[in-house]
Amino acid sequence: MSLSSLRVALIVLGAGLLVAIPTALVLGSRASNSATSASITPRPSAVAPGRDDDDRKAELANRTVLATTAPSPAASVAATVQASASSKPAPTAPPPPTPSKPAPTAPPPTPAPSVVPAFSHVFVIVMENHEYGSVIGSAAAPYTNGLAASYGLATNYYGVSHPSLPNYLALTAGSTFGITSDCTTCYVSATNIADQVEASGRSWKAYMEDMPTPCYMGAASGNYAMKHNPFMYYNDIRTNAARCAAHVVPFTLFGADMSSGQVPNFAWITPNMCNDTHDCAVSTGDNWLRNVVPTITASAAFRNGGVLFITWDEGTSNAGCCGNGGGGHVATLVISPSARAGFRSGIAENHYGLLRTIEDGFHLAHLGAAGSSSNVPLREYFR
Repeated sequence: MSLSSLRVALIVLGAGLLVAIPTALVLGSRASNSATSASITPRPSAVAPGRDDDDRKAELANRTVLATTAPSPAASVAATVQASASSKPAPTAPPPPTPSKPAPTAPPPTPAPSVVPAFSHVFVIVMENHEYGSVIGSAAAPYTNGLAASYGLATNYYGVSHPSLPNYLALTAGSTFGITSDCTTCYVSATNIADQVEASGRSWKAYMEDMPTPCYMGAASGNYAMKHNPFMYYNDIRTNAARCAAHVVPFTLFGADMSSGQVPNFAWITPNMCNDTHDCAVSTGDNWLRNVVPTITASAAFRNGGVLFITWDEGTSNAGCCGNGGGGHVATLVISPSARAGFRSGIAENHYGLLRTIEDGFHLAHLGAAGSSSNVPLREYFR
């Protein structure tokens, strides 16, 4: 082929390419548009048999409505969140914090006085033969338990021996003098609380229920028993008829002395063998106390510096304390206008300590074992 012929062929080929490329671009664009239309509108060959053109037009119209009215997924989520938020109450501001207060502290316990207070009058009532638990907490003794709740109660208090008489001697002279029975002729020559009170210029009387006459010398009469009357065992009293008759008297004189205001500074009271619960029930003694104690607590002698001690001479056990023999665990009440209300003491105490308390309240010396450091006075019951 000649060079000229080759040039002509190249020119013709280039011109063909110039025409073919635009044509292909145009055809490709039309093909793309056709494919897009086909993805939206199915071809007639895809229509299910038995459906005419009206059905097809209705279907296309429905699709168009659904496409324009259905919310987008994001819109649906937003609507759900908004509905949920609108259904909940609007949050309220939290209340302002309450200022914290310090926890209340219990008041410090009232310290026991270092000494027994001075007494104007002392009353002593001695009951008989019951352990602490037979009286305190017993339904048979509501009045006694009421006194215990209102005044002072010794919860760890003991008799010093058995039987009765040694305990009565311990309460009035600070010793049992070696006596271990309820003998009626075992007299004692010893200083006693009556001697001390009288020597200090104070008055005293011992009131004995059912004692037939003042200074009665017999061992017993009816429900009276000498073994419960310690003053008839001291020779300096029993052998001095005038002194004895003036101070050791029947209980029938008690009411008259209280009514007239002739109240002795030291008043000892022994109920009879029934009312002291020796021979009768605890309820009998409780009723007797109910009738007698208000006479004491209503008196000016009691209200103005007075004190009443109610104790039991012995219990039924051999329990004891303070290095002494044991006469049982017994109840003892400390009743006074200056007593700590409802106070209960667990300090180990006994009859010697009670005698010491009386001596301290009257500023007297200590007799016998009442002066022992192991037999402490009952000072913690007072304000």
